[in-house]
Amino acid sequence: MAMKRTELAKAKGLALARNMKLAGIPDRFGKDAGVAVDKREQRKRDQAAGLVPFAVKLDGALIAALHARATADEKSLNDLTAELLTTALAKAPAKAPAKDPAKAPAKAPAKAVAKK
Repeated sequence: MAMKRTELAKAKGLALARNMKLAGIPDRFGKDAGVAVDKREQRKRDQAAGLVPFAVKLDGALIAALHARATADEKSLNDLTAELLTTALAKAPAKAPAKDPAKAPAKAPAKAVAKK
């Protein structure tokens, strides 16, 4: 049975993707570059180092600036972000934590004013 041109292209693309997944990492990037660390082991290493995952949502332009600065300073994004946050927190004056309105004691209801 003859395949259509689009079906042939799709099959070639799937075969290429499968071969790329099976190829692995070349050892040219270092002695242990081919050794993959599983996520569980990496999580244990991070916990032993005292690292805690901290996800935030930031503007795309700010993220691009962070990536550019990390590349220019030859640092990882984690190291740069930790450095910037530490510097900013050291400069900022400490403020009293905001009170949570849900935990505030309930106010007594106002007394009704009697009409004459």
